[in-house]
Amino acid sequence: MTTEKAPITTGEHKVEFEEHEEIKVDSINNYAVSPLEIQGRFDTLRDLSATQMTALNKRVLRKMDWRMMPTITIMFLMSYLDRINVSNARLAGLQEDLHMSDTVWSAGISAFYVGYLLGQLPGNLWLAKAKPSVVLPTMMLAWSACTICMPAMTSGAGFVVCRFMIGLTEAPFFPGITLLTSSWYTREENPMRMAVWHAGNTISNIISGFLAAGILEHMGGLAGLASWQWFFIIEGGASILVAIVAFYTLPNWPTNTKWLNQEESEMAQYRILLSNGGKDEAVGGTWDGVKDAVRDPFTWLFCGIHFSLVNAQSFKDFFPSIVKTFGFDKMTTYLVQAPPYAIAYITACLVAYTSGRFGESTYHIIIPIVASAIGTAIMISVENVGARYLGVTLLISGTYSGLNLQLSWETNLVPSPRSKKAALIAIANCVSQVSHWYSPYFFPTSQEPFYRLGGGLILFGCLSTVLLCWAIKWRAVKLNKQLDEAEGWSEHSGNERGWRYVY
Repeated sequence: MTTEKAPITTGEHKVEFEEHEEIKVDSINNYAVSPLEIQGRFDTLRDLSATQMTALNKRVLRKMDWRMMPTITIMFLMSYLDRINVSNARLAGLQEDLHMSDTVWSAGISAFYVGYLLGQLPGNLWLAKAKPSVVLPTMMLAWSACTICMPAMTSGAGFVVCRFMIGLTEAPFFPGITLLTSSWYTREENPMRMAVWHAGNTISNIISGFLAAGILEHMGGLAGLASWQWFFIIEGGASILVAIVAFYTLPNWPTNTKWLNQEESEMAQYRILLSNGGKDEAVGGTWDGVKDAVRDPFTWLFCGIHFSLVNAQSFKDFFPSIVKTFGFDKMTTYLVQAPPYAIAYITACLVAYTSGRFGESTYHIIIPIVASAIGTAIMISVENVGARYLGVTLLISGTYSGLNLQLSWETNLVPSPRSKKAALIAIANCVSQVSHWYSPYFFPTSQEPFYRLGGGLILFGCLSTVLLCWAIKWRAVKLNKQLDEAEGWSEHSGNERGWRYVY
């Protein structure tokens, strides 16, 4: 058996195994710990040839792409659909039927995010030590049950309580799948994979419009229920079916996933160790991880950028109401919501691909967010319907691309230990959700048709995002210079360069 091993190349930033064959583990950095040293830690990998390593890597990556990615994409789609379904239900008479004022309606929207914030950190820390294949589907069953209870609401108070419970049960899911993805995919792969499942929220907006057109317009009065009640029943029932399937298709961690054999499990661990510069992400206690995250300035910089991006996306819960001001009939209002989100999905995937391919995050976030600011300016200042439609398309595309890349960026900058990464993701997501406590009050019906108050909040989010991206880049460059000095590395030193922060 051939036992030719893999040299590190310092010029092309990739790990080569044989002529014309390679594993692209990371296109950004080389490593102080060699791939051969890491490979030697695993019994089943130790004696594999370069060709065998390449084939095994491809097999593991293919398994993950075909088993985990479709599952978490559909789960996230359903969770986001559950979050936004009230916007279209509002157009179908939910607010009027429950005799809610704009203030009570906004309180219900905010209540979701109160519950969502409370469950974030404990939920993600629990997940880091538990089995994702059990925890995540169980959470989905819980929020689906709450959704199915919504047709029983008879007052604004009931609406507020239901939305709070849905937020609480859904809280660990988003940071949980962010943590899970970053624990299976390398730096180069991470942005694109996160774009695939994170785009589930754009797809859910497309589906929501079509569901609204089909259910809200044609099922009113069936079995004595209002159309918005059927909307929640059907959406909640579909989520339960997805959760049941997820118990069998989701992985756990690379060390304990049942549908990987030992060789595949060790390759999954090898890939992540190599991407992390030899650092074991499973090392570290739960509260040690929290303390490390709190002390790390990157945590608070990413809290700021996530908070800013969520402010820039504050239009989400009111997008159907914004489109309604364009003057279309109700059916057209439902249907024209889809194209901007379809464009946003394609844009997010393209931007994520180039970010991972070239190892750059700062300007891959800044350029789309500037486009969002331009779109917002058009939306709040121009009367022409075509121009405003273009404006909301730019707004959606830029903010969704930015939020997706921010998620992969934070997990690439803090790849280990898992407990610290889990804490960082949850803390940043917690802080960002605070904006939902007040942002609904920036979009009252009295602001129609331009919603200039909400537009101002969006522009504030865009500007803050740009400034914080530069701040994160500045810190990463500074830390990389310190690592260069500590290792005695320079472009002309001939030394091997170790793990570095990406920006």
